[in-house]
Amino acid sequence: MKILLLLAHPNINSFNHAIAHACRDQLMANGHTVIYHDLYTENFNPLIDQDEIPKQARIEEVIQSHCKDLIESDGIIIVHPNWWGQPPAILKGWIDRVIRPGVAYKFEEGDNGDGLPIGLLKAKVSLVINTSDTGEARESTVFKDPLETIWKNCIFDFCGVKTFDRKVFRIIVTSSLEQRMKWLKEAAQFVNHYFPPEK
Repeated sequence: MKILLLLAHPNINSFNHAIAHACRDQLMANGHTVIYHDLYTENFNPLIDQDEIPKQARIEEVIQSHCKDLIESDGIIIVHPNWWGQPPAILKGWIDRVIRPGVAYKFEEGDNGDGLPIGLLKAKVSLVINTSDTGEARESTVFKDPLETIWKNCIFDFCGVKTFDRKVFRIIVTSSLEQRMKWLKEAAQFVNHYFPPEK
């Protein structure tokens, strides 16, 4: 299988990087092809120009390449921190520029905005792994866990990826090295469950 692995964290020494590497190692050990994008290292430009918004717009070669990677993927894994209940801005920009009409979704011809989107992605499974410094109870009761809604409902279900799962590691700021090593094993097991070894 071809798996798109997307990382969004500016610190190359961050736990997010360690998670992404653990995911990549597990995928490769299982015989999958990994399309890996570290958005900060690649200096991905998150700013979308108004001329780029229309479905038939001419888009930059780098965006065309990201769109191709998305279209060809059998599975998607995204690793990022929870910042103010949202993905980092660079990742939101990736969504704006790559999750495009005609690439990830479409509407029926003549639809005036009342119809349901038709998902175009061939990926069957999408996974999101987040780090957070907010406790689970507070996240769910006070903040209503906006990242779950964003990724599951607003993006992946919208684009036709029906199997979604998400894992959150918390509390990062007070976690020990021992705890982080345990979490990395959990991340690998999480990936292994959905993308087991190729037969």
